[in-house]
Amino acid sequence: MNHPPPRTRHPGGLALVAVLWLIAVLGMATMIALRVISFDMEIATAKVHGSRARQFAEMGIAVGSNPVVKRADPILHLADEAAGGNFDVRIISEGGRFNINAIILRDDKALLRDMFVSWGLELDAAQAITDGLADWIDADDDESLNGAEKDWYEEQGRLNQPFNRPFYHIDEVRLVRGMELVEAVRPDWRNWFTIWSGGSLDLNEAPAELIAAAADVTVEQAAIIPQTVCGEDGVRDTDDDIPFTDVNAALDLLGIDPQTRPDLAQRFTVNDTTTRIESTGTAGSAKRRISVIVRNRTGKPALLERFEEIIP
Repeated sequence: MNHPPPRTRHPGGLALVAVLWLIAVLGMATMIALRVISFDMEIATAKVHGSRARQFAEMGIAVGSNPVVKRADPILHLADEAAGGNFDVRIISEGGRFNINAIILRDDKALLRDMFVSWGLELDAAQAITDGLADWIDADDDESLNGAEKDWYEEQGRLNQPFNRPFYHIDEVRLVRGMELVEAVRPDWRNWFTIWSGGSLDLNEAPAELIAAAADVTVEQAAIIPQTVCGEDGVRDTDDDIPFTDVNAALDLLGIDPQTRPDLAQRFTVNDTTTRIESTGTAGSAKRRISVIVRNRTGKPALLERFEEIIP
């Protein structure tokens, strides 16, 4: 019987398979290397753009801090195509917000309580939060009727609270018992408050909604104040602006007699000297914002606060 010859392996075929596998592995390694290089380049580019955006923001702060620059000056908005970036600056009076420390220190709990109720809180909750705010900044450990002092915070595992001093930063307000309820009904509550203004609400700068809350009138009634300040063209920071120089003149338009309602009159002022300067720098896809708060910007300025943000 004849047997077929035994099969032999061909080294050339195995070598070809090995080469193909090697090529595939090298190809994958090359793709991974390219991805890593691309990622590193993106990070490097982002860092460069971020640094440049911050430089533009710093330039904006320098321009906005100049006392001769007005709030509507075109120089506050600069685009430099050659440098690949720009800045936009806003100059805002800090007096257009409620100074929460001043409200509590002058024991004007009614303003905070009524404000919280108008935002949608029940009266009992609004009263408790208001008392809690007062307990947070007073110097003693005596608990207000509906407030919270050391014992309550310790029960929650929060030691060394309350701080028994005025708020040093607006975010500290969130630490007070019940403020989570305020944040739930009014997430933008921070836009209503400051810790840096002179103390009272500036009638030349505050929006109608805040004036209405302080004057105990409707927003429609309060709108006459910013309308008067803006002049005939209805635009702020133009030549026909008519800012108030006297609080009583503005209160008269609101129908408030300072003699019979001193509690309301004390909530207002005009021409607060505390200013917020916000400068947003842009380079490529990167944005950086620098904000400073200064007092007496047009006289002898004093820096009160400075902070930086990365804008998505």
